[in-house]
Amino acid sequence: MVVALRYVWPLLLCSPCLLIQIPEELMEPPVITEQSPRRLVVFPTDDISLKCEASGKPEVQFRWTKDGVHFKPKEELGVTVHQSPHSGSFTITGNNSNFAQRFQGIYRCFASNKLGTAMSHEIQLMAEGAPKWPKETVKPVEVEEGESVILPCHPPPSAEPLRIYWMNSKILHIKQDERVTMGQNGNLYFANVLTSDNHSDYICHAHFPGTRTIIQKEPIDLRVKASDSHLVALQGQPLVLECIAEGFPTPTIQWLRPSGPMPADRVTYQNHNKTLQLLNVGEEDDGEYRCLAENSLGSARHAYYVTVEGMVALPGASSPSCRRLPGTTSWDGGLQCPLSRGEQGLCRGQEPAAGCGLRTVLLFLTAAPYWLQLPAKILTSDNQTYMAVEGSTAYLLCKAFGAPVPSVQWLDEEGMTVLQDERFFPYANGTLGIRDLQANDTGRYFCQAANDQNNVTIVANLQVKDATQITQGPRSAIEKKGSRVTFTCQASFDPSLQRSITWRGDGRDLQELGDSDKYFIEDGHLVIRSLDYSDQGNYSCVASTELDVVESRAQLLVVGSPGPVPQLELSDLHLLKQSQVRLSWSPAEDHNAPIEKYDIEFEDKEMAPEKWYSLGKVPGNQTSTTLKLSPYVHYTFRVTAINKYGPGEPSPASETVVTPEAAPEKNPVDVKGEGNETNNMVITWKPLRWMDWNAPQVQYRVQWRPQGTRGTWQEQIVSDPFLVVSNTSTFVPYEIKVQAVNSQGKGPEPQVTIGYSGEDYPQVSPEVEGVQILNSSTVLVRWWPVDLAQVKGHLRGYNVRPGVKRKEKHSKRHVHKGHVVVPANTTSVILGGLRPYSFYHLEVQAFNGRGLGPASDFPFSTPEGVPGHPEALHLECQSDTSLLLHWQPPLSHNGVLTGYVLSYHPCACSGGREAGVTWWGRALARPLCGKEAPWPCLVSRREGTPDFGNISAMAGENYSVISWVPKEGQCNFRFHIRFKALGEEKGGAYLAQYVSYNQSSYTQWDLQPDTDYEIHLLRERELLHRMVVKTNGTGRVRLPAAGFATEGWFIGFVSALVLLLLILLIFCFIKRSKGGKYSVKDKEDTQVDSEARPMKDETFGEYSDNEEKAFGSSQPSLNGDIKPLGSDDSLADYGGSVDVQFNEDGSFIGQYSGKKEKEAAGGNDSSGATSPINPAVTLE
Repeated sequence: MVVALRYVWPLLLCSPCLLIQIPEELMEPPVITEQSPRRLVVFPTDDISLKCEASGKPEVQFRWTKDGVHFKPKEELGVTVHQSPHSGSFTITGNNSNFAQRFQGIYRCFASNKLGTAMSHEIQLMAEGAPKWPKETVKPVEVEEGESVILPCHPPPSAEPLRIYWMNSKILHIKQDERVTMGQNGNLYFANVLTSDNHSDYICHAHFPGTRTIIQKEPIDLRVKASDSHLVALQGQPLVLECIAEGFPTPTIQWLRPSGPMPADRVTYQNHNKTLQLLNVGEEDDGEYRCLAENSLGSARHAYYVTVEGMVALPGASSPSCRRLPGTTSWDGGLQCPLSRGEQGLCRGQEPAAGCGLRTVLLFLTAAPYWLQLPAKILTSDNQTYMAVEGSTAYLLCKAFGAPVPSVQWLDEEGMTVLQDERFFPYANGTLGIRDLQANDTGRYFCQAANDQNNVTIVANLQVKDATQITQGPRSAIEKKGSRVTFTCQASFDPSLQRSITWRGDGRDLQELGDSDKYFIEDGHLVIRSLDYSDQGNYSCVASTELDVVESRAQLLVVGSPGPVPQLELSDLHLLKQSQVRLSWSPAEDHNAPIEKYDIEFEDKEMAPEKWYSLGKVPGNQTSTTLKLSPYVHYTFRVTAINKYGPGEPSPASETVVTPEAAPEKNPVDVKGEGNETNNMVITWKPLRWMDWNAPQVQYRVQWRPQGTRGTWQEQIVSDPFLVVSNTSTFVPYEIKVQAVNSQGKGPEPQVTIGYSGEDYPQVSPEVEGVQILNSSTVLVRWWPVDLAQVKGHLRGYNVRPGVKRKEKHSKRHVHKGHVVVPANTTSVILGGLRPYSFYHLEVQAFNGRGLGPASDFPFSTPEGVPGHPEALHLECQSDTSLLLHWQPPLSHNGVLTGYVLSYHPCACSGGREAGVTWWGRALARPLCGKEAPWPCLVSRREGTPDFGNISAMAGENYSVISWVPKEGQCNFRFHIRFKALGEEKGGAYLAQYVSYNQSSYTQWDLQPDTDYEIHLLRERELLHRMVVKTNGTGRVRLPAAGFATEGWFIGFVSALVLLLLILLIFCFIKRSKGGKYSVKDKEDTQVDSEARPMKDETFGEYSDNEEKAFGSSQPSLNGDIKPLGSDDSLADYGGSVDVQFNEDGSFIGQYSGKKEKEAAGGNDSSGATSPINPAVTLE
């Protein structure tokens, strides 16, 4: 770029006005445009491509380095260099594991020309071959049940991330859960092992995505040793079991016996339940005993398997004495001992135990044995049913007895041994165990005991039930103190088992307590109300049946603001002379939310008792601080801990310490000098707080002098926070200083503040530059800035207001309330909302803090605008082919109103159920400018059968009344009503005169009593409606002859008189409504000037508003006595006044009123003529 400017710069100097020609080829330094990523991993059979492309002029030259040494791709075997002007890239082909290893390293590309060199980033090339697992000898992993263990994987390293899987020899994934988890390093972690984890085929598989290869590690043999204890108890002797557990909180001990209840009469618990003693052990005590240790954080258990053995006397011996010799060795088998009669020795065998199967006995013989042979016998009941749940371990009993000792085997229903499945395992006493029970394990199992005498079989029935599962357990929660928390527990049970859901808190059962509403338990929900800190802990949902118990736990933390700081301590009191002291305190309870800070406050019981002020805050991990104090303050401290939930309760107050007096350290702030009269200046300031006095009292030293003078400061010491300086010149700047003073001295040197003496009213009016008409109701006003020397104060802005001037004999300039205020730096404003076609006088005033100055006067006129819409447009349906329209003139003429435009057109009927025509009409006022303002109206003229809404008929003894509701929009028409007595073929019919649709009712007299009449409504020959009515009475009567009042000639005569009278009244009404001709000047002379009142004195922000009453737009009265408003100096012979108001924000509000119109050319000579004053027209 620098070189380019070197070429262009002489051209700019030589001919700045000519077109500059830039050379076609500008030299550019090299720039790297594309390069390989910083880390490049290649695998066998992949081509290796290292990219390096750059731009620059002159053409760039490329070179490479490998591991910091110059590297020439063209000279390497198997390397192809890209032949491109801007590329230094190269590709390595024929890749294999050994080939790629040779090119591993760190590469860097350099692109150079004579302007410089560009350098790429370092590119690390890594070649990876086929992965192989290192050869190793995998030893079995032995661990006791309940301990944790880690099965290592250690796959070969790879540049690409690996995917690790743990499977068994059947290619099934090892199930992972909360207890068994695979880590990021691929190792398999067991939080604790179970006997069911005892497998010899834990295999780690490693998937290498780059080479698309999966390799596996040698299988790991995990051997789990049972942690249970096996004991032998002698019949008739005591049994002592001990269980000692560790943990915090201290665990509680509980003893359980899965096979049945403890024998309460022979069991005692000692050493806080840590020791179980069972007296006089018998055959029924054989079996499993469990020790369960629990605290709020968890539980642990240990099992004891007890085998009961005893002493026997052999039959046939002469007073044999036998005793048990524990710890001796002997032969296995039945009661067959290699002794001769009279010899002594040891013999081991089995004897039957009543109801308990076999027990091992060890005998010391002092007499010759009696050789015994017994057939096999199974002591366990036949066809016994066992129940267990899925996933648990079932024990099927089969205790056999015989001599020789019978062999025991278990068979399934097909006669096959069950031991082929690794889940089935036998015990020495014949019991069959089945772990990890599955639903298909349900069925019958056969136990067969056999010796050389015989064989016997029993059936054991196993029913595997659905395991109880908690489908939705409680979730740990953090709640604020005083709130409520809800734990939810949903469990699935086997439908054939009795189930229950209970709640426990910290190991104790929870129940609803009488009148207390602390706990609410219902439908698997636990609600704890009004939480307190004592409620936090572990809550568990226990779902149980008679076969299994599952539990799900959640932790509740109750949080809130910290507790009070328990204790304060003051030290280093000797530092009070330097206004310092050290305050220490004990930490407050954080209530499970770390304390973020401590707020230190103080109180002065002498100056402001019971009012605490903050001295500052310190971090929450700090419990002491040195406080900087103010002189002469009686300090009593307290400390409040604060965490995310807010401040806690304050600590108790500390002892009181008093600091010595001192000179003030601060001066007052917000010093101002302003006059409230033209010849004074009021100096004010914000007084010092009492804690800044540094003494019992404080005063203020006030100094002032005219700005720019080097004269002596005038000063005065006062106690109040103000000072009035009198006899000053108008609006003169002063230098002001205010200094605090007490009995110990003065405060620091104060800063100088500039103040001003009082202002006077401005002496100059702004000169209006001009008014630009933007449209008929908006103008742009501009004026020149005023001379600031004539403002006599700070120029605060300009006040702009328009006024309307009208030519009337007694009228004055009309001033409106509205005005626009603009800031001092503005010399133009847009006035909107003006009345079109009006004459205005514009006033612009400058104002300062004292008030408004003189006003400038500038007249202007607004052009014509669009008139308002005609008022009260009404349409009447005269007949089937004519409509009558009435309307009122518009309220706002906004110019010379020249006439009205009437338009109408039929529209499609939207109802769809009645035939008819819908008319859409509008009347438009047309001004000189030619624009229109529509005012629509919608009416209907319906064809077909008219609608008689809610028609009904009622009857008296000799009359009937028919009434209906005329439909809105329905044209009026005439029709006949005929009454005909039912059952009379001839005569008896009454035909009425024409009835009008709009009269809504008709009465027919001279009917016969107690007679049914059929009523027909007829238009010409069309039947409009039919109905039946019955008159009242007891029978028909003969009516007398009709008088002349019912004759047709009499009725016609009366109708003619009424019609003639109606025509005369209409003619008189038209004559009176037209009035006589008179000139506009006469109308103006008759106008009453409602504005001939003196105006109030104008002050800033308040203006008088003498508005006229507008009658120009109303219709003339019948007697022709019209009083419209006139104007001698309007822009034409038409117009009106404008009522314009301004909001305080400067926007216009208002309502135009008071229009007057020229009379139509026809005067009152034509009764049918229309004008803008009296609009009416008939459409046919």
